[in-house]
Amino acid sequence: MFEVLVYLFENYFEANIRPDQQTLEKELSAAGFEQEDIHGAFDWFTSLESMTNDSGIASTDSSTSFRIFAEAETKKISQESLSFIMFLEQANVLNAIQRELVIDRAMALAQPEVRLEETRWIVLMALWNQGKAKDYLFVEDAVFSDTKPILH
Repeated sequence: MFEVLVYLFENYFEANIRPDQQTLEKELSAAGFEQEDIHGAFDWFTSLESMTNDSGIASTDSSTSFRIFAEAETKKISQESLSFIMFLEQANVLNAIQRELVIDRAMALAQPEVRLEETRWIVLMALWNQGKAKDYLFVEDAVFSDTKPILH
């Protein structure tokens, strides 16, 4: 399912192209994706959009929040991923509600483990959906780039 999510994001949502679900389903099937994965990806994105619209994400102050991860979360989401999420929150790229959204969407993936690469995509998709991907892309580039930025 994760590969379908990335494919959809790179080919449609990032470019703000929104064909109807039936057309997308046909194209994804023609690209070789399984029906179960396609439907799972549609449900995942629908939940992401619904949670974003219902949460009041922009209005929270995360400076006083404290998060203890449940056992199921620490088993499924890699320690490197959890550390990265906490880093993004401390860097004010994610607020507490956005953090919870990312964790929820990671837990919703069908795979048994969510590694850093998947977490980076989830964060990007979640923030892109809110129109806030620029801050994340800057931080990600600074953290993961082979060349370090020069401060003037």
